[in-house]
Amino acid sequence: MRDYKNTHAYFVGGGIASLAGACYLIRDCSFPGDHIHIFEELNVLGGSNDGAGNPETGYVIRGGRMLNDETYENTWELLLSIPSIDNPEKSVREEIIEFDTQHPTHSNARLVNNNGEVVDVSSMGFDNDDRIALAKLIVTPEEKLNMLKISDWFKPHFFETNFWYMWATTFAFQPWHSLAELRRYMIRFMHEFPRIHTLEGVTRTPYNQYDSLILPIKKFLENHNVDFKLKCAVTDLDFKDTDKITVTRIYYKEEGMEKTIEVNESDVVFVTNGSMTEGYSLGSMTKPPVLNDKGASWKLWDKISKKKQGLGNPTVFDDNIQGSKWESFTVTCHNSKFFDLMEKFSRNKAGTGALVTFKDSNWFMSIVLAHQPHFRNQPDNVKVFWGYGLYPDNPGNYVKKKMSECVGEEILIELLHHLKFEKEMDDIIKSANCIPCMMPFITAQFMPRSIGDRPQVVPEGSTNLAFIGQFCEIPDDVVFTEEYSVRSARIAVYKLFGITRPVEPINQYQYDVRTLFKSFVTMFK
Repeated sequence: MRDYKNTHAYFVGGGIASLAGACYLIRDCSFPGDHIHIFEELNVLGGSNDGAGNPETGYVIRGGRMLNDETYENTWELLLSIPSIDNPEKSVREEIIEFDTQHPTHSNARLVNNNGEVVDVSSMGFDNDDRIALAKLIVTPEEKLNMLKISDWFKPHFFETNFWYMWATTFAFQPWHSLAELRRYMIRFMHEFPRIHTLEGVTRTPYNQYDSLILPIKKFLENHNVDFKLKCAVTDLDFKDTDKITVTRIYYKEEGMEKTIEVNESDVVFVTNGSMTEGYSLGSMTKPPVLNDKGASWKLWDKISKKKQGLGNPTVFDDNIQGSKWESFTVTCHNSKFFDLMEKFSRNKAGTGALVTFKDSNWFMSIVLAHQPHFRNQPDNVKVFWGYGLYPDNPGNYVKKKMSECVGEEILIELLHHLKFEKEMDDIIKSANCIPCMMPFITAQFMPRSIGDRPQVVPEGSTNLAFIGQFCEIPDDVVFTEEYSVRSARIAVYKLFGITRPVEPINQYQYDVRTLFKSFVTMFK
């Protein structure tokens, strides 16, 4: 067995990629937990997998992860080895399967029009030009799609189809986003295409992702004495002056103090380059959120990419906030009135996690009512739901202001008008707390790119540096998923430590005859 007495592992960023990487080191490399150091700028782990608050001041989830059984190959394999907090005899994976079986997702009101009516989405709404363009995209090699936008490929009609309204809001695509990434999604989630109108393929966690995923992983790592350095922002890396890529020093800031760590030749450094939720800002019922700029994660990548070849091109992703931002909101209700009305309106049992999109909303607004309680500390008389608008700079249909300029109460007013709940509006608002959240880089990973803009997980010539998270390159896999972060961490650990155990392969549903047939039939509905 390899001797790690003089070897330390440093993880920059405390999101799920770093946490997964630490698990793989312990589980598959027999690496000592007290030699693993995780630097996190915030005072809490989990990265974009957040969930915080209380019934008095309101709950907040910046986003909701929609897991998928067929495409989260490494995530499920990892969670099989993480014990549940509530029942240590079960794994987190088993706990999620059990919950999802009891509370399956099936949307009966996927799209709602401007009359407050549920839209028939049994047809995708394609014309022949749309079908031909989709088919052509699937068979076009990715290297021919460099820097192309989705709107460069499809005619205007495509963006008015039921398919686009559903696909765009399920995965947060915009017309100006990467065509190459849309192609990857169409292939990776081909099995979801025939059921995109019901979202039956979505696997939900018992609580929000912080409570359901991050807490048990954190506990597992704590039991192995992993060193968490919270409120510590890594600001720079030094490299050895050779043709190789070898990190020699880590610079970080802790409580306002500049500090350094000398990196020995046997040490390894894992960097989460870039962040979807960095620079986020929260508003309140009486205050809108503000739009922030780059923070520590983006600034670090900007710095080190200029020092060595092969470390990617962050400006492609972090220099267009107008193209990568959108706004979410979390609503804490102190009675069940809104949930009761939604159950009657949507014909979905309240709390099934079904996504409802208001397709004619100027903000392109959607909401999700998850199973309750959605937080571990949530009382029975409190209900929480989450929503978002993909076009936050448009004036509302009813509140004639940009979403980005609205306070929480105004966002609720706009939502309740779309649902035609005007009679109950005063009562609902009086007992609710809506906290808006502006996220400047939430879809930065979808910005149009070329090959090489995302660095390899382990760059060519690297002796001790790996990139993990949403902004490294994993062929054929799709960003904006938990799986991408977990898979990157597993690849990084296995490559740097010479582990021969295989990484779970990507399921190739595009070669499954039944999936192809169902998708073909769906295109002509």
